[in-house]
Amino acid sequence: MGTRPRSRWLVSLGGRAMQRAAALVRRGCCPRPPGPWGRSQSSAAAEASAVLKVRPERSRRERILTLESMNPQVKAVEYAVRGPIVLKAGEIELELQRAPELDLLGIKKPFTEVIRANIGDAHAMGQQPITFLRQVMALCTYPNLLDSPSFPEDAKKRARRILQACGGNSLGSYSASQGVNCIREDVAAYITRRDGGVPADPDNIYLTTGASDGISTILKILVSGGGKSRTGVMIPIPQYPLYSAVISELDAIQVNYYLDEDNCWALNVNELRRALWEAKEHCNPKVLCIINPGNPTGQVQNRKCIEDVIHFAWEEKLFLLADEVYQDNVYSPDCKFQSFKKVLYEMGPEYSSNVELASFHSTSKGYMGECGYRGGYMEVINLHPEIKGQLVKLLSVRLCPPVSGQAAMDIVVNPPVPGEESFEQFSREKESVLGNLAKKAKLTEDMFNQVPGIHCNPLQGAMYAFPRIFIPAKALEAAQAHKMAPDMFYCMKLLEETGICVVPGSGFGQKEGTHHFRMTILPPVEKLKTVLQKVKDFHIKFLEKYA
Repeated sequence: MGTRPRSRWLVSLGGRAMQRAAALVRRGCCPRPPGPWGRSQSSAAAEASAVLKVRPERSRRERILTLESMNPQVKAVEYAVRGPIVLKAGEIELELQRAPELDLLGIKKPFTEVIRANIGDAHAMGQQPITFLRQVMALCTYPNLLDSPSFPEDAKKRARRILQACGGNSLGSYSASQGVNCIREDVAAYITRRDGGVPADPDNIYLTTGASDGISTILKILVSGGGKSRTGVMIPIPQYPLYSAVISELDAIQVNYYLDEDNCWALNVNELRRALWEAKEHCNPKVLCIINPGNPTGQVQNRKCIEDVIHFAWEEKLFLLADEVYQDNVYSPDCKFQSFKKVLYEMGPEYSSNVELASFHSTSKGYMGECGYRGGYMEVINLHPEIKGQLVKLLSVRLCPPVSGQAAMDIVVNPPVPGEESFEQFSREKESVLGNLAKKAKLTEDMFNQVPGIHCNPLQGAMYAFPRIFIPAKALEAAQAHKMAPDMFYCMKLLEETGICVVPGSGFGQKEGTHHFRMTILPPVEKLKTVLQKVKDFHIKFLEKYA
């Protein structure tokens, strides 16, 4: 009879109070609940409260991890591609979801969607996956489909080969730290074909979690020393912010060399020499990073430039990093991608046997656009045998890259060939993607160059435009008042007034006194035309407002 009312009374207490009071009830130490079984609820609760206050509440201790106590190198890391402008874009998207509520309050945005032109995420922008790649991935992920007549035999053949090389015939197993052996063999065969017969050794191939993982790993093993002997890493300006972020994280020294904007973002060896000799006063430069085709600048290095860079690296004893993830993305008929590995080999044994080179590729760019699989590889040549062991040790700490990403990389380097069932469809889809990108590159360049106060160099390759924008003096003052870089102020206004999200040039680095933004060319043609028109209209109004 007394149990139910007593439990009802306990429900009125919360959390720990209820638990402690329940224990007291079980021991017969707690006042009885109201009604015929005991006193009023208020007096009972007061007595229970008194019991609970016997132990004073402890004051909250200070946090162990604070901005002051955290790793200062991590705090120094900046990554503009997903920086403040992107956070603001997310806030605006949430506001747009509440549009009906805000309309009632008279608050209305002059646009209905945020267009994220800040990042090279092809599928997010509407690009369709390559059928063959997804077929092989489906077969690898769910091997029961190997019996299905819906899949072509050439896709099944590749899936079986990949699965047979995996533990338990499953993508869900770990691989060797360096990657699945047969996939490394396929990568080496691909490099040999690409470079016109220049040999590649599978033992020099390391499969990675996207190209970014490989770049970070190689820099990690290269950075050493302290004070003036601290490793200096030469990077192009403008650069992809991964480089500056990793350099900050490793507490290395960033050594900037500037690309020549007036000469289509060309790389000049005299500028490399200037940067190197100035840096030697405060660090030990021993790494030279090249991005070819360029990100964010879109230039494609010619053969003479690559030879000059290799000679410079050989002469100055620099370790070369060649970021070649956009090697399929060359649009200008006057340009051709040539790998650093190929040119190095063709320069003769004095160079090919001595210059240490790490080259990187990925599933994320090209015609594939498979960013989410995080597939990639690096080829590292002329590495000291003992360092090779240290590199494998470092890679083994993270066990292995995602095996699904390794499989995706395999399909990129081992696509259908003439005579196979899927070859024609694969070729059509690949050429369609690259052809559309070439059209969009030209469209973007032409439309930007029609706008007063905007200048855009030819987009020879990659996936971005990096136009130079004129910002009037009054806008510079307004930016200073808002404690923003001028191009951040410009891009924030562009986002707030049009819904277009681009990345300020200051996030990539630029010559002092110049201002840019980076915008991807990935949206479908009609949407891209809309974006470009909106940017044009905004820029003209911006100039008028701050004239």
